[in-house]
Parts: sequence; structure tokens; C-alpha cells
Amino acid sequence: MDSPDPQVLARELEYHEKLYAGFAQSHFARPAVRALRAHTVGRILRMTGAGARSRVLSLGCGIGDTELLLAPHVAEVVGVDLSPAAVRQACSDAARLGIGNARFLEGTTAQGTYDVVMAVFFLHHLPDAALAELPASVRRLLAPGGVFYSLDPSRRRLSGVVGRLLIPGLMKKYQTPDERELSPEATRDLFRAAGFDARVEIYDFGSSPLAGLFPGWRAGYRAARWLDDGLLRVPALRRRGSNFEVIARIGRA
Repeated sequence: MDSPDPQVLARELEYHEKLYAGFAQSHFARPAVRALRAHTVGRILRMTGAGARSRVLSLGCGIGDTELLLAPHVAEVVGVDLSPAAVRQACSDAARLGIGNARFLEGTTAQGTYDVVMAVFFLHHLPDAALAELPASVRRLLAPGGVFYSLDPSRRRLSGVVGRLLIPGLMKKYQTPDERELSPEATRDLFRAAGFDARVEIYDFGSSPLAGLFPGWRAGYRAARWLDDGLLRVPALRRRGSNFEVIARIGRA
């Protein structure tokens, strides 16, 4: 992977070092957020076909809460993150839980060959130039037949419009200075241009924002997720969904 702009990297590092100084650890451990992470892991497994023999690379892994839930289902997970605090926490949690097939590395680049490369709420932190270069970098990391999976906020999300109107301070609390919402189709097309067979799926409508606002309310998250599954069958509502997935495959040699 190519390194991002140094100024953006410095701002992202400063923000995430503060985030992982204690807030993220407690927030991500709350019941609704754990339920969201478990749902995301199930989705990753279904969308990518990852299984017991798969090597998985996670870009922007943070404290590894998603990766450690994924690890029992695959052969190996390697997480990369720019934040030393996040990597320390991820390594500590892996050791505490006795998960031996998960490794976490500090940095912005990765090496090796993987069956799956995933990026959960990562792409929208990248500057436009770095995002445009990412598909080619990912392709070099994937084995023949490999799959890329990402999950990011949509530029069209209704929850973002409502949040900026009603709770702008809280919205800013959970955002870095440089992150932004992305166009699902434009993001997909970056991967198509790099030779991937890529498609977009809409992940949710209100369940992820609810988990962020009410992290202790597991029942509320589950009800919202159930409601999402119905609402997202309506094309007009799908367009205003909160988060979108890109699933991009490369052919076998």
C-alpha cells in the first residue's frame, strides 16, 4: 500500500491515539457495538467466502475488535493500523483471549499474499489520491481468486443529514478532521478500473448509527437491524442507506 499524505497521516494519528487512550476500548466493548461487530463478521464471511483455510488482511484494524471475532473462522488474520496504542491493545486482547492466529502490526503498508483483504470503516479516512491508488495496491496483496471487502459511510445517507441537523457536536466527536462520506458507485468504479469484478451492497439504514449513539442498548440494535433488513428491500430507501459495502474479486490465473 502507498503511504498517505504526511499531514493527513499526522492528523489521523493524533486523533486515533486519543481515541485509543481509553474511550474506544470501553465504547467498543458495549453490548450494541459488540452485536454490530458480530453482524459485520458474519457479513464478511458470507460476502467473501472466507473460511478455515483463508488468510485475511485487515487495513485500519484499530483495536482489533472485529478481527478477533473473525479469527476463529479463518486460518489467519493480520491487522495493520497506524496507531501504536491501537496495535498494543489489539495484541493484548489477542493474548488475553488466547487467540493465536491473529497478528497486529503498526504501520500504513502491508506485505504478503492473502485470500481476503478487508477494510472496515477505513476507506473514508483516505485522501482522494490515496483512495484512487488503493485498488492497485490491494490487487498486489491478493492471491488469485482473492476478494476485497470494505464498509464505509455513504454520501447519500439519511442518517448523516439528520445527525448534522440534530446532533452536530456528537457527529464531530466521532469523526476525524479529514474523513468524509463516499460515493458508493465512485468507490466501486475505482476497483473496476483496477481490473476487479466489483459490486456495491447497502449494509444498513439505521442500526449502525443507533449502536454508536446507544452502545449499551443491544435489544435496540437488534430491533433496528431487523427493521433495516425490511427497509432496505425498498429501492428508494436503499439509496439513502447509512453504510455501503464494496465486494471486489479478481479472477484466478
